[in-house]
Amino acid sequence: SDSDKIPFHPYYTIKDILGLLVLILTLMLLVLFSPDLLGDPDNYIPANPLNTPPHIKPEWYFLFAYAILRSIPNKLGGVLALVLSILILAIIP
Repeated sequence: SDSDKIPFHPYYTIKDILGLLVLILTLMLLVLFSPDLLGDPDNYIPANPLNTPPHIKPEWYFLFAYAILRSIPNKLGGVLALVLSILILAIIP
């Protein structure tokens, strides 16, 4: 019967908007009152400008480019290989 049904628009729309507002408020409070909570602890180590760390590597989304550039000793060859790999990925679809 119609009395057992819940209308979608007013109920679920308000429920979703309320949930979104709670999420945004929670994130705002986290950022404003404890901005260092989700940070990487390595960001607080002072840098030594005379020494490059040996363990440096790019983020995961640049690792393919880093691997291509490191595998070819010639700088121009590495850049050309990187451009060709991107072009191949663009041509495939």
